[in-house]
Amino acid sequence: MKKTILILLLMAACFYSGFAFRALLTPETKTVKKVTGIGGIFFKCKDPKKIREWYQSHLGLQTNAYGAVFEWRQGADTTRKGFTQWSPFNEKTQYFAPSTKDFMINYRVENLEALIQELKGKGVTVLDTMETYDYGKFVHILDIENNKIELWEPNDVAYEKMGLEMGAATTK
Repeated sequence: MKKTILILLLMAACFYSGFAFRALLTPETKTVKKVTGIGGIFFKCKDPKKIREWYQSHLGLQTNAYGAVFEWRQGADTTRKGFTQWSPFNEKTQYFAPSTKDFMINYRVENLEALIQELKGKGVTVLDTMETYDYGKFVHILDIENNKIELWEPNDVAYEKMGLEMGAATTK
């Protein structure tokens, strides 16, 4: 009986030490957090100024020279603000190129540098190099239908400060 218990204990110890050994040898894989929200909606129109005025007058958007900014609270930490930009562009803009669509979506992301490397590794077309401003980091990619997408790692504190300095109100 003692021999059987000893064998069972020895087998259990080997089993558990195998898991521990494998855990030591297996590198920890960190997944890059991808999209965390919509950072902006951009679209082409004939007269951006008239569109901004119409949306302000009829739908109550607090517009400025760039469009409107929607202010909200972040789900993961409701003490932190987040922002989404709404911007009409002139129909002749080349900012959406090489996409031929009349819209572009800006996605909020975390750790843009790591995400760019991961996307490149998966063969995603990265159109430009990452640009850094006080209010965040940006890069543009193409999806599988050649829609241009803007990725933004925001600095919401600096973004809000910039809006306040401009005297721009947010839509809440």
